[in-house]
Amino acid sequence: MKNQSVSNNIDWISIIIYALLVILGWLNIYSSSLSSMEDTYEKQLIFIILTIPLIFIVLSVDGKFYEKYATIIFGISLLSLAGLFLFGKTIAGQRCWYAIGSFTIQPSEFAKAATALALAKYLSDTQINLKEVTRQWQALAIIILPVLLILPQPDPGSALIYSIFIIVLYREGLPAWYVWTGFVTILLFVLTLVLEPQYVILIGLLVFLIIHFKSRLADRNIVLSSILFVLLSGFVLSVDYVFDNVFKQHHRDRFNILLGKTVDMKGIGYNTNQSEIAIGSGGWLGKGFLEGTQTKGGFVPEQHTDYIFTTVGEEWGFAGSLVVIALFTGLFLRIIYLAERQKTKFSRVYGYCVAGILFTHFFVNIAMVVGIFPTIGVPLPFFSYGGSGLWGFTILLFIFIKMDANKVNEW
Repeated sequence: MKNQSVSNNIDWISIIIYALLVILGWLNIYSSSLSSMEDTYEKQLIFIILTIPLIFIVLSVDGKFYEKYATIIFGISLLSLAGLFLFGKTIAGQRCWYAIGSFTIQPSEFAKAATALALAKYLSDTQINLKEVTRQWQALAIIILPVLLILPQPDPGSALIYSIFIIVLYREGLPAWYVWTGFVTILLFVLTLVLEPQYVILIGLLVFLIIHFKSRLADRNIVLSSILFVLLSGFVLSVDYVFDNVFKQHHRDRFNILLGKTVDMKGIGYNTNQSEIAIGSGGWLGKGFLEGTQTKGGFVPEQHTDYIFTTVGEEWGFAGSLVVIALFTGLFLRIIYLAERQKTKFSRVYGYCVAGILFTHFFVNIAMVVGIFPTIGVPLPFFSYGGSGLWGFTILLFIFIKMDANKVNEW
């Protein structure tokens, strides 16, 4: 009866949306691969077929297994990331893959699910109170550990995805100043790249004065405000040094192009420029399946991976793009809805991690393709070519679907 009740509570809405996204993704990979005469669509079809038994395996495992062994799974994931420095294969300057013959696998794609499980396990402990500083840093350590192993590969795109876990922690009680600090840091960094540092410091001073004099007299703390302003000024003055000496040249170029400080349509800005042309040429209804001239001409590099959405924009137009965006949005909202109705904190936290990871990939990829975010190599879930990505996202989602189905046995 237990197995039957669990199987009867599988959320088919999420599964149907998932299946539609995978199918639509393959159709676009097929279209974008024809011009290059590559067999990527055939390989992706094999990956999709192999995903079916993977789904059955994930769903057949008892829901409590993922909670019980979350820490072990996380530890194995960290070891797989660390092992890349010794046994990894370097492709396009990145040491992100293990090679088994002609087959490669990227452990960072599976580390996201492992980190989500570990974070959910930690936060579900009844003794955990994120108002305590020690607990805050322990939770942040779970997020930072895989990031420290992913960044040197180098894979800044995958590392960026882990920032969404801060929002999950905030949902579970992390003080809001962590989120505000992150937001203000990013804002100051970008402003300093656009304006001279002294102007940014002046703007900061004005903001501090406004906040100070508008706050209640009892809340005013001139010493704390002064310390924060000094720290802010120090950060602003360090931005240029970090940008020039820590960032690599291609990262600097991408930021400069994004901020309009450099125009390079044939060099570093070629991908983004061509993707914007492809999407814009699709108009309202698109040119039709397999009829995209930019796609057929192979003008957009990496169109079957990070830039797969350009095929959607050109061949399906605004209407088709809106359908794809609606499907993704529907999946995010469905996961959040299911997360809210979970009976255990572990399942709820994991559900929010799933929604956050998928949304961040979706948002960054689309923003990158339309030219409002630097190109950093973030795939579009279920759409972009690649077995590791497809399997990683599938495991991430279906573990939660299993947890949701198992809630009938929770008290």
